[in-house]
Amino acid sequence: MAKIIHFDEDARRGMERGLNLLADTVKVTLGPKGRNVVLDKKWGAPTITKDGVSVAKEIDLEDPFERIGAELVKEVAKKTDDVAGDGTTTATVLAQALVHEGLRNVAAGSNPIALKRGIDAAVEAIVAQLHKDAKAVETKEQIAATASISANDEAIGQLIADAFEKVGAEGVVTVEETNSFETTLETTEGMRFDKGFISAYFVTDPERQEAVLEDPFILLVDSKVSSVKDLLPILEKVMQTGKPLLVIAENVEGEALTALVLNKMRGTFKSVAVKAPGFGDRRKAMLQDMAILTGGQVISETVGLTLETTELDMLGRARSVVVSKDETTIVEGAGEKEDIDARVRQIRQEIETTDSDYDREKLQERLAKLSGGVAVIKSGAATEVELKERKHRIEDAVRNARAATEEGLVAGGGVALIQAANAVLDDLQVEGDEATGVNIVRVAISSPLKQIAENAGLEGGVVADRVAGMEAGFGLNAATGEYGDLMAQGISDPVKVTRSALQNAASIAGMFLTTEAVVADKPEPPAPAGHGGDDMGGMY
Repeated sequence: MAKIIHFDEDARRGMERGLNLLADTVKVTLGPKGRNVVLDKKWGAPTITKDGVSVAKEIDLEDPFERIGAELVKEVAKKTDDVAGDGTTTATVLAQALVHEGLRNVAAGSNPIALKRGIDAAVEAIVAQLHKDAKAVETKEQIAATASISANDEAIGQLIADAFEKVGAEGVVTVEETNSFETTLETTEGMRFDKGFISAYFVTDPERQEAVLEDPFILLVDSKVSSVKDLLPILEKVMQTGKPLLVIAENVEGEALTALVLNKMRGTFKSVAVKAPGFGDRRKAMLQDMAILTGGQVISETVGLTLETTELDMLGRARSVVVSKDETTIVEGAGEKEDIDARVRQIRQEIETTDSDYDREKLQERLAKLSGGVAVIKSGAATEVELKERKHRIEDAVRNARAATEEGLVAGGGVALIQAANAVLDDLQVEGDEATGVNIVRVAISSPLKQIAENAGLEGGVVADRVAGMEAGFGLNAATGEYGDLMAQGISDPVKVTRSALQNAASIAGMFLTTEAVVADKPEPPAPAGHGGDDMGGMY
């Protein structure tokens, strides 16, 4: 395909037009009085949202250079959303302001590389100051406040705070759609994984379609179990105790499965067989997690253990196990606390060292199942459009609340950035174009606050000037139009959200400023319309 190449100012301005089109659409959603954006879909009803990253994803521009500019800013929004779950609109507004100020200085003759160094130095100093200003999250009310701001809904914020209170900072909080109108919270104690009974004959509660085992032994095997001869020795030992048995293996099939089912149906022995979750190395790791949680061992030939030689003390124990068609919950495993804590530390170490987002997410799930619990927020609404929008808001607010517990909170409403900049930028030892780069950040840093004020019907410049002179943590409550101590009013942002927005915006601004040529696909001319109808006399 043929290419078009633009250089210098021409290339940068084309990209800036795309950035502005996207940012101007996204920034109307910022703040407590931000407006909605309606997104048309090819199929189904349009989506109504106040979520910056959802709006950004839908924008696809016709001009190739504008499209490149817009795609770069989408990356800012997506990266911020991935890291912190919020701050996407703030990141977009900051990127627009940094690029606008930066390109103005490049056009006036400043060195783009020196400008970028100045911008990076200013951002590093502001981020360090944000960490200094951060207040640790110590109360349920603080989590509720920050989640309420993210979701734009106090009831959702309270629900999320309840969820974190029940499962702890390391616990898993997931969001699911439900058919009811209400949004509710369900919590599960113990370890839950997404595999149910292999055969419905194991059900002990026909009404709820569940198999419930009280005080069971738990046999963990990292291979297929198909021979009844292999299984029989340990089965006989468990039967003599009068306790039920849960078998978790790669698969249970053939005569081994038949033997378990027949004994259950005859009432001689209660048991349930479940497939182990995951695949390959992840399945082995999860089986090991279960072994540590329940105080048992994984029966694996790689460590010289076989079913025939398995003893009762190799089996795990738990207070109870509930198995449905789709999931298994192990409640109060009998593992030693020191062993569980050591395993938790090991998984935390793996989370810090992995480069894969997918692996990190799976490790986080394993960590939660070991150290906390699982809370499910069931999102309900009157219409499908509202349901999808509400679910997305809740998911973002959950990530926002988790970010708050990780790095603490600063004053919200765009105030923390301005006040952190005022505290550190004058002390930076820079000169020439690097000093100009620092000044670009000084000017751009007030853009989120100005936009929040303008969306609330106030004059952005006047508000920013007034807030800059106030003591730390004080600023505008855009919901009421009054000035005061924002932290005391529960108006706060997680440091992780605020710093991610600034760092990602500065990164993309640096790319804009140092771009000297842009190569884009040449748009193809539209195909000529067919004339079949006229020539055929209207017949086809």
